[in-house]
Amino acid sequence: MSEENTITSYLDRKVSQYYRHNILMLSESVKLADACTVLKKKDVDEIIVVDDAYNPVGIVTDEDILIKLGESFVNPFKTNLADIMIFPLISIKKEQTLSNALEIMRENKIRKLAVMSDSNLVVGMIYLDTIVNLVKKSMVKQQKESTLWGVIWNLGVVLQFTGVLMFIPGIVATLLNEPLVATGIYLMSVLLIVSGFFMNSYGEKQPITLRGTAILVFSSFIILVLFGMIPHFFVIQFDSSDPLELFANVFFESSSGFSTAGYSLLPNPEELPKSFIFYRGYAQFVGGLSFIYLIVTAFYSEKRINVMKGFFTGNVPRLKELFAIITIIFSIYAIVIALLLFYFSGGDILVDFAIAFSSVSTGGFSPDSKMFQEMTTPEYVVIIGGMILGALPFGFHYAFVKTKFLSISLTKEVTTYFCILIVFCIVFVFSMDANWYDSVFNMISASTTTGFSAATMNNLNPVAFTVIIMAMILGGCGFSTAGGIKILRLKQLVKVRYIFNTKFANISESDRKDIISAIIILAPLLVAPLLIAAYMTSIGYDFQNAFFDGVSAITNTGHSAGTISFALDPFITIVFGIMMILGKAEVILLAYILVPKLMK
Repeated sequence: MSEENTITSYLDRKVSQYYRHNILMLSESVKLADACTVLKKKDVDEIIVVDDAYNPVGIVTDEDILIKLGESFVNPFKTNLADIMIFPLISIKKEQTLSNALEIMRENKIRKLAVMSDSNLVVGMIYLDTIVNLVKKSMVKQQKESTLWGVIWNLGVVLQFTGVLMFIPGIVATLLNEPLVATGIYLMSVLLIVSGFFMNSYGEKQPITLRGTAILVFSSFIILVLFGMIPHFFVIQFDSSDPLELFANVFFESSSGFSTAGYSLLPNPEELPKSFIFYRGYAQFVGGLSFIYLIVTAFYSEKRINVMKGFFTGNVPRLKELFAIITIIFSIYAIVIALLLFYFSGGDILVDFAIAFSSVSTGGFSPDSKMFQEMTTPEYVVIIGGMILGALPFGFHYAFVKTKFLSISLTKEVTTYFCILIVFCIVFVFSMDANWYDSVFNMISASTTTGFSAATMNNLNPVAFTVIIMAMILGGCGFSTAGGIKILRLKQLVKVRYIFNTKFANISESDRKDIISAIIILAPLLVAPLLIAAYMTSIGYDFQNAFFDGVSAITNTGHSAGTISFALDPFITIVFGIMMILGKAEVILLAYILVPKLMK
């Protein structure tokens, strides 16, 4: 229903539903002083003036009385209501509509009307303010409905976009003659497209609020994860026959894919069909693209969007063109990285593409459990480049390929990120008993929240453990595929020091909201892993390793300290999957959904 139709439905209602019954009627011969006394006692704003036959002949408002009393020649004890009343009395039948009332008020330039019964008796008053408040109420209701239908429409676009992209691994599986993989992927793709089509049909292309955007982001990833489970049911042969355990394992794998976490319960992924290895990396790539699209369209400032130029039209990019821009940029990166890996390794091009997709989306699915044992230095460098690209903000990529081709613009955020990364790498190298390049690789993987691991992460020494936890929690830059709290929120975290300042009560409302947001973002990244670690310790796991894996899950890193395996009970497996979704969709968005006041 359109906004115009909603307002019209209110204005078509009868006056009898909204007029005020409490009225004051006095004879035209009543003195002004006496009228004031009665007016105050009755607590009304106007007097309906009647003649000796009790017929309404005019109206006197409190404003009329004040104006007359301000005139020096008016004596309230001698002046009658008839002397100051406005006549004739302008009225409306109670069976007429609010729209009729507005028209009469507009024609006569007044703000209230006497309401008449069928027998021409005054039964009340209808006010312009009453009608205006009803219109406001209808607009608020329409805004809520618009947000709902707007979310549904945008969700339909995301699902169709994902469904179309997911045909690519299906085609690969068809060409490789792997029917089970192809069937699962095609079924998922068709269901995504059909679901998106129906959502587009029933939703409306409307602007949505920040709360609506938060709902959109969460619902998008939950739906993508649920649909993404379909290929896993077709392909992966899990040992368990327990339906709950089977659901938990598949949910975990799908969550890890679309959230770009990169965790896996599979000890030997190289045993999977080749096309499914390609699909796993590609799913992370699509999940990363979807996240960037949702975040850019929702939170990129209008000023920054307006200075962008579309690849095709040269104008400010609209919805579909923004999809295309994001897809083209990251596809170029993935193709270049895959070709470089193929050139240096001479291996399987599909596996190289899977690695490239995981790198640039900061995903971290490893196509081979022994991949890093035989990797050459050039391959390390290429993958490191892909991981860092995935952790940089979308604005950096856009400027890199569009503003001045291959020009690099290092913003303060990007510069800060590189400085912090260098410090983390130096500390980690000196604290680890491993090759320096393996340590650098692992730290960059942790800082970009990719999760590729060239060295074991279990039972780290205190320094290495602390610095890598900090790197995962901090994550990459804003508007990137990386997880963590992001560099752009460091400024908010710094403001937390105001809490310990005696002048905290005097800080601005904006700073206060930044502090609250920072706490909301940071607290779950520590509290949730602590709770997980405490529970897992009670059933026999090492606390440090369990906490490490908890942080890795909620920051979408995917580094494993060894606690993630088929041995986990279904409940914890599902909890890990939910943590990965929460980490990708960002906890602050959940807070916006549950506590709308934070958005004001």
